[in-house]
Amino acid sequence: MRQYAIRRLLIAIPVLILVTLMAASLTRLAPGDAILQRVAEAEAIVTVEELEALRHEVGLDRPFLVAVDADFPFIHPSEGSQYFSWVGGIFKGDLGTSLSADQRPIADILKRAIPVSLELAIIATLISLFVAIPIGIWSAIRQDSVGDYGGRIFAIAGLSVPDFIIGMLVLTLGAIWFKWTPPLFYESFFDNPRQNLLIMATPALIVGFRLSSITARMLRSSMLEVLRQDYVRTAWSKGLRERTVITRHAMKNAFIPVITILGAQLGFLVGGVAITETIFNLPGVGRETINAIGRRDLPLIQTAVLFFGVSIILINLLVDLSYAWLDPRIRYS
Repeated sequence: MRQYAIRRLLIAIPVLILVTLMAASLTRLAPGDAILQRVAEAEAIVTVEELEALRHEVGLDRPFLVAVDADFPFIHPSEGSQYFSWVGGIFKGDLGTSLSADQRPIADILKRAIPVSLELAIIATLISLFVAIPIGIWSAIRQDSVGDYGGRIFAIAGLSVPDFIIGMLVLTLGAIWFKWTPPLFYESFFDNPRQNLLIMATPALIVGFRLSSITARMLRSSMLEVLRQDYVRTAWSKGLRERTVITRHAMKNAFIPVITILGAQLGFLVGGVAITETIFNLPGVGRETINAIGRRDLPLIQTAVLFFGVSIILINLLVDLSYAWLDPRIRYS
């Protein structure tokens, strides 16, 4: 298993390089740059020479990836290029500086944003599991009953409505009908635990509702398949109680595809709920990335994409390794 994990991590290196290159290249294809965006926001009037000086100050006048050497008729990587300077800083522990007007260190931005996204992801995942596991199991063991139809309707409803639509409805209808809105000013859990949980409760419930729909459907389908296996029929024939058959014989094997879904969901939650974070004013990584794209903040975009890539790779690795614990027949080679 150790060799398998090491091999997976080594394969991840070129994947991360390709992902960051694609993110940075696509951002540079957009018109304008961070300096033009900053000048436009300030509504300032500057000369061409002043623009070039500002670009030189932050390094935007350097080549992005490659340079052409006049003495050597080929394009080659440039040591002074923006991308390779950023990569070199990563190895030195320096994530660089944001190109926004305040020029904050990217490490400080992520230090504040990552805990917000992780907290939202963990709470939403726990809510989805608490809702999906009983619904999925009950729908499977009571197939075609009233409870099964109710669980399937719940799952279809959660899949049909995007979470950001639900968030907008909660804010709008809550303010109009009940004169209530959730807290919209983020506070850290360590500074004010009660207020932090009040802030996180509404977006986590909304995101968790949608995730529970997906998980419940998958768990129901997987459980139905497992309940038809011979070893489960043998357990029934021995006269074991229903709870024992479900918890000791069926659930572990039924959870293998569910764990796969949970891994994909958790990877999505780390940075894929930018709209929800924006609606509820949560300063998470997704929201910071959206703001960075609007500002053409190339170093922050590259670092955020690198964080997303590393998170997804590690989550997928943990999911794959968990298969052997759920099913001892699985071996890694």
